[in-house]
Amino acid sequence: MRSLGTTSGGSASTGGGSAPWPVSGGRIDRRAFLAGVACSAACAGIDPETRAGDTDRAADRAPLIDTHMHVWAGDTEHFPFAHPYDPKFKPPRTAGTAELLLKEMDAFGVTHSVLVQVIYHGWDNRYVAHCLKAQPKRFRGQGLIDPTDPKVAQKLEFWVKKHGLSGMRFSPIYYEGKDDWLNARASDALWEKATELKAIFNFFIATPQLPKLEDMVRRFPKVRVVIDHLARVDLKARDPLPEFKRLLALAKYPRVWAKVSELGVISPSGKYPFRDTFAWVKRLYEAFGPDRLLWGTGFPGVTRTENGRPSLQQELDLVRQEMPFFTPRDREKILGRNAAKLWGFNVG
Repeated sequence: MRSLGTTSGGSASTGGGSAPWPVSGGRIDRRAFLAGVACSAACAGIDPETRAGDTDRAADRAPLIDTHMHVWAGDTEHFPFAHPYDPKFKPPRTAGTAELLLKEMDAFGVTHSVLVQVIYHGWDNRYVAHCLKAQPKRFRGQGLIDPTDPKVAQKLEFWVKKHGLSGMRFSPIYYEGKDDWLNARASDALWEKATELKAIFNFFIATPQLPKLEDMVRRFPKVRVVIDHLARVDLKARDPLPEFKRLLALAKYPRVWAKVSELGVISPSGKYPFRDTFAWVKRLYEAFGPDRLLWGTGFPGVTRTENGRPSLQQELDLVRQEMPFFTPRDREKILGRNAAKLWGFNVG
């Protein structure tokens, strides 16, 4: 099996367990890292002639964290695919491994990532768990568990306590018309367990489903909740605002965050930089404020192109350069500071 390096000062500690591959030492490409920092500094209004030492300190103050990164194993013997919804699922042609991710992170100065279990591996979160053990300083993890499983609360506890995941992602969008579990009384045990464990929930959800989620947020106010991808609002609708207001309504709950992510998927034109989404991002920003917005991209390295997504440079430029309503301080928060607080990354 391929190895995960200990780049950017990452520890190879396995947290008491053993990773299924040898962990080799490595160093971040300093030139690439500083280039990424310099770009960040320039876009944030910092003098590009800042001395190298000052740039290093600026980087320490402003982490760059991708909060939505899917990875999947190249070794399907140890980490088999188990898509829960598509019996005809065909494996992607390229393995989106953590090694591929780390290489790209180092090239662009991305300091940390939140690994979000990809649907390809279904409810088996072992690959994400092993990545966390190999790189505990750089990674956090959000798993997947079956929301309709009567033992879903116990599954949450297992992955959080035994394997160090930060929480779980749920995908009501795959259950449209069959999403009563979202706010069913049977789900109370799951949310109670999340409160006890201080787990984070993130939701891949459609805007019509948001009132059911709001019901749970209202009843379990201590659970931290992240909404993915602007709740996939349909911007091709004649008037998207009534549905979008359901997302904006969640802004009044202080433990709800929203990701500025996958704009290309909801953009009516589909043309980078997706300016036809900017007015909606601005509404989100005005409702949630800069402290509860997060940046995330989706796929590592060459798998971005294979999945029809922008390059990492383009994803960074969206926040750093394209959206005029973010201040330099806002950009620092959205690109990393907020995530560092939410997922507990040690950023110095």
